[in-house]
Amino acid sequence: MMLAGCSASAGEASEADAAASTGPADELRLGYFSNVTHAPALVGLEEGLFTDALGETKLTTQVFNAGPAAIEALSAGAIDATYIGPNPSINTFIQSAGQSAHIVAGAATGGAALVVREGIDSVDDLEGTTLATPQLGNTQDVALRSWLADEGFETDTTGGGDVHITPTENAQALTLFQQGGIDGAWLPEPWVSRLIVDAGAHVLVDEADLWEDGAFPTTVLLVRAEFLAEHPETVEALLEGHVASVAWLGDHADEAPAVINASIEAETGKPLADEVITRALEHVTFSVDPHAETFETLVKNGLAAGTQKDGSIDGLFDLRLLNGLLESDGGEPVSAGGLGQE
Repeated sequence: MMLAGCSASAGEASEADAAASTGPADELRLGYFSNVTHAPALVGLEEGLFTDALGETKLTTQVFNAGPAAIEALSAGAIDATYIGPNPSINTFIQSAGQSAHIVAGAATGGAALVVREGIDSVDDLEGTTLATPQLGNTQDVALRSWLADEGFETDTTGGGDVHITPTENAQALTLFQQGGIDGAWLPEPWVSRLIVDAGAHVLVDEADLWEDGAFPTTVLLVRAEFLAEHPETVEALLEGHVASVAWLGDHADEAPAVINASIEAETGKPLADEVITRALEHVTFSVDPHAETFETLVKNGLAAGTQKDGSIDGLFDLRLLNGLLESDGGEPVSAGGLGQE
């Protein structure tokens, strides 16, 4: 599924977008996280799938810890596209009245959970505890706040309430948990598995249990709207690499842990233990389907969590380029769920 030979017409943009196009970009600046849930990015870089697809367009990358920081960079024009969670994607779209960015593909589902210390065995045991999330307003932060509200707990964005939530960088959350500074955390993989294997935590809530069929989006591919309008050819090339990376993960399950680990080691200076990465990959599914049908629920969760403004997400998705590539390769198109173009 390298798809390098697909014609530009496969994902032809609208006449308005085509008129704004200035041709392929000289450079594409891509953001991602060193998480297992961002494996399509890690594999695409390690295996050269992005550079092969982008051709003469230079690829530069930037690593982030959580979505809000990546959104800041995207909004400032410091990056052109990023792998990111759904809630920050929703936030920037609503805050910009639909002008900031569009989701052009899905990347991963699953791979997030609330893990806690010994002695916390039920929801009732959470009263008065301190829990970490990667960053205020990121996808796991919203999931935790929304779930706690459903369970009858009050929280606020300053760490008060019945359960105290402290947004903390993932590696620091692991250290704090080991030191007894926090009682648990709602995190993405591989950090869920790291707290379990390296620090003795256990799962209190697997987020997959909260969604129908266990399918909830953890990572999507988001592109700055101006870049998409000006350089649809480059975005299509990025998507070629992305589709190839997702396909590679499906076709090379035995090789995937080593490739993903090599990328994580390059960014963090230390590879994951075999037990950690094996467990992490068991809880993540990689797919180009963004599961757009879940996004109205995600909006409601963000509002309930107090981390998001009210607004419309109509137009959030632009899946035309992706579906053109999929159809050219004989695949089935993915749905925008009535929230954009497909």
